[in-house]
Amino acid sequence: MAEVPAKEIKEQEIPDSLPVLPIRDIVVFPYMIIPLFVGRQISINAIDNALSGNRMIMLLTQKDMSVEVPGVNDLYRTGTVGLIMRMLKLPDGRVKILVQGLAKAKVKEFTQNEPFYRASIQKITEGKPREISIEIEALIRNVKEQLDKAISLGKSIIPDVMVVIENLDDPGRLADLVASNLGLKTEQAQEVLEIEDSISRLKKISEVLAREIELLIVQQKIQTEARGEIDKSQREYFLREQLKAIQKELGEIDERAEEIREFQEKMGKARMPEKVAKDAEKQLRRLQKMHPDSAEAATIRTYLEWMVELPWSKSTKDKLDIKAAEKVLNEDHYDLEKIKERILEYLSVRKLKAKMKGPILCFIGPPGVGKTSLGKSIARALGREFVRISLGGVRDEAEIRGHRRTYVGALPGRIIQGLKQAGTNNPVFMLDEIDKIGADFRGDPSSALLEVLDPEQNNTFVDHYLGVPFDLSNIIFITTGNMGDTIPGPLRDRMEIIYLSGYTEEEKLGIAKNYLVPKQLEAHGITEKTLKLNDDAVKHIIIQYTREAGVRNLEREIAHLCRKIAREIAEGGDKKTFTVTAKNVGKYLGVPKFLPEEEMEKDYVGVATGLAWTESGGDIIYIEATTMKGRGSLTLTGQLGEVMKESAQAALSYVRSRARGLGISEDLFGKTDLHIHVPAGAIPKDGPSAGITMATAIASALTGRSVSKEIAMTGEVTLRGRVLPIGGLKEKTLAAKRMGIKKVIIPKRNAKDLEDLPKYIKKDMEFIPVDTMDEVLKHALKKKKTEKKRKAA
Repeated sequence: MAEVPAKEIKEQEIPDSLPVLPIRDIVVFPYMIIPLFVGRQISINAIDNALSGNRMIMLLTQKDMSVEVPGVNDLYRTGTVGLIMRMLKLPDGRVKILVQGLAKAKVKEFTQNEPFYRASIQKITEGKPREISIEIEALIRNVKEQLDKAISLGKSIIPDVMVVIENLDDPGRLADLVASNLGLKTEQAQEVLEIEDSISRLKKISEVLAREIELLIVQQKIQTEARGEIDKSQREYFLREQLKAIQKELGEIDERAEEIREFQEKMGKARMPEKVAKDAEKQLRRLQKMHPDSAEAATIRTYLEWMVELPWSKSTKDKLDIKAAEKVLNEDHYDLEKIKERILEYLSVRKLKAKMKGPILCFIGPPGVGKTSLGKSIARALGREFVRISLGGVRDEAEIRGHRRTYVGALPGRIIQGLKQAGTNNPVFMLDEIDKIGADFRGDPSSALLEVLDPEQNNTFVDHYLGVPFDLSNIIFITTGNMGDTIPGPLRDRMEIIYLSGYTEEEKLGIAKNYLVPKQLEAHGITEKTLKLNDDAVKHIIIQYTREAGVRNLEREIAHLCRKIAREIAEGGDKKTFTVTAKNVGKYLGVPKFLPEEEMEKDYVGVATGLAWTESGGDIIYIEATTMKGRGSLTLTGQLGEVMKESAQAALSYVRSRARGLGISEDLFGKTDLHIHVPAGAIPKDGPSAGITMATAIASALTGRSVSKEIAMTGEVTLRGRVLPIGGLKEKTLAAKRMGIKKVIIPKRNAKDLEDLPKYIKKDMEFIPVDTMDEVLKHALKKKKTEKKRKAA
């Protein structure tokens, strides 16, 4: 450490020019000794320059302490000339200095900016009063007394400083010394420093001390109150016990007794079952004996509030008008006849038998087909409240059964919470996304739902938080999901599953005309006279702008169309009516997003038309087979799944076993490679229903007989040539009809499903039920021209 011997202040002669040291968050006063840590290079350069000369430096405070590199305009012009008494270089590159304030000075101008600031200064000389008048002496004494009072209220000031202050009679020095030890804010301290008149400066210090004393008094009051709060609960307990004894003698009632009385009234109105009421009364008696501010009392109070607010006996009266309910269901939903019929059946039985358990229905179907909105319609038709909770991603069993009351922040499960929200014990309760429930170390929510969704058990459902049984048998539970396979078997067994397949084009057209278009017109402030959207345009949007099972994207596209029309109207065009047709719909919606498969122009060898089910409805697929010289290998392309690959192997084995009957040389299989391709190659495909289509394409390629382009087919094939049933017949038939194909080969065991097809689908269609692959080939393969000529001869 470099130590410089300090001289008396009066012996120091302050030069007219000094290096400047900018300081951040403190104002240095004369006679003040303070350590400073310096890290900025410009400041270190100023210190080095000062130490190489008279060790004096001009200390100026920054206006804004956050400025890292201050300019001359960022510094106050009034500061203090300091003497560097000691200097120490620290390992991190910073410098620690001990400075002593000598005298106040003003910067006349900055004469140097690099490598450090240097300024031309003017020392501020304060004239001492010739004699200490009574007013000055009173002011000095007042400041000293204020400082003593501040110390008595908790202000921390070093005792040695207080000794110096007691012996000071110079008002300027007293003001500076007090200001430097009060811990003032930078702006306030700079304001004091800039007051040149010593008496005015001391008056300012007196004002600052007066405010500081007020703050200290308030602070002491807050601390006293905080300490008093610690004993408050104990004092209140004894006082309440005394008050209780006094009120008992006078026959008066306190607030606590009023709370107990309110709970008793609410318990009577709730009409709880006998066993539940006993448990609630027991908890109420416990609350009565407890201290009202204890943690356990708060827990019991919350528990009792839940108990009295639950609808133990409050139920909604069902609307049993079957025709009115049917009307409501038809207003809200297009088609869905089976589901509507099931609800009307429940209402019919309910009308005949007053007490019956609510059904537990499960709607399985792709997104956007109206599962959730169907639940709302059922509630509206029955006149019941509707409650919906989403189970997607739920992993904690306590979400269903509730938390035990021993846990902090415990609450009932979502079933009980939903009932409280509904306010009745027989709402329509929808459990959405039941196929997406998870499970982890906190339990399995699907297992907890077994009790909720079992009509034989849910009349005594016990929530962990309540600890008493609640009857759920009056509730109509409706669950929804996209896939039935992911629902655990025992849970699936408790529900009546109703499948909602995707809507057909005709159904989507009906939904758009009756619901979506009017809804979007109203939402966009457009009248039916302004926008005329014909059926062909809607069909065009359905086929070429959406590909989905539901109608969500269809609604978005109609909304998009309405926005375009709304903008044209808002821009003030001359056109007052807009007619959208299939030809001009692209003007509003842009280039079509999806293009349908093209219809084959003629019969081809090795190309068979199959039918496929997709989530967005049905579609046709062209299965191509071709032969080439080789060693009898089979190549499969088109991103086929394992099941589809196995179907191709089975189809080839069948054709080989029937080679003689089909007129195929047996030696041909060992010399010929077979390649089967299913466009489009980028789309994954799987399923067994393409079996007969693959067998037909293989037979066509090997026999050279073309496949009729007027026939589409679907069915699974076995090694012995049996044709097995398939699913999705409705969607597949629609796909064929859309492509203008009027003959469809189906498995014979699917003939019964034709009764469920709407009449508009079956119109002009010919269905060919088959049992064997031989029948398929008989209908699908055309005879060679040579055979026809031979027969004619």
